[in-house]
Amino acid sequence: MFYPRAATERPTVPRGWHLENVSITAADGTRLVGVLAMPAVARPPLVIYFGGNAEEVTSFAPLVADVYGERAVLLVNYRGYGESGGKPGEAALVSDGAMLFDWAARRSDLDATRIAIHGRSLGTGVAVQVAAMRPAKCVILTSPFDSALEVAKAIYPWLPVSLLIRHPFDSMARAPRIVVPALFLMGEADTLIPIGHSQRLAAAWGGTVERASFKGFGHDDLDLNPGYREALRSFLDRHL
Repeated sequence: MFYPRAATERPTVPRGWHLENVSITAADGTRLVGVLAMPAVARPPLVIYFGGNAEEVTSFAPLVADVYGERAVLLVNYRGYGESGGKPGEAALVSDGAMLFDWAARRSDLDATRIAIHGRSLGTGVAVQVAAMRPAKCVILTSPFDSALEVAKAIYPWLPVSLLIRHPFDSMARAPRIVVPALFLMGEADTLIPIGHSQRLAAAWGGTVERASFKGFGHDDLDLNPGYREALRSFLDRHL
């Protein structure tokens, strides 16, 4: 489920942006480390990004302007990833995600009324649960799944997966209660999380849903399609 990656080099941000180092202590004493990328505008809206299972999220900092426009972006690594301490687990990652939302909402230099949550792959399981707990303005889900359990059942049909899986990330159970707008970004050639899992979650979403699917693109190369960023930026322009 989890493939932690160490931080390899200090991240950079686009020209004119400010990079703030972030170190936050969770309730159990675990230190979470990342960065906050700030554009040169007053009290910008914020995107909180939850990455995939082998992603060191601060490495995403140089791309924030191209992907999100002039919006602040919070990139804090999961437990055990980058320079963050502890070990990853579903309950801890969700609790940490809610704490990061609260931390950002208390800052006077950010617009707390305009916070978006973006999750990718594994991060969609965190993003959905945080969105169910906190007043996000909108949600973006890249390669999302209905539940990690359902994905695992499809991959290992000969195993008693429901007895073995420790982190089910059941987004399907929470989606109907989330009424904010959501954008679903999906690769039609995704073999790790086949598009059917994403479509089932989209159908269960309680708020308005926009879908963007990309023919010939899979799980890891989805963001290389120019239409990916266009769809994402257009969604944020309308909802954030």
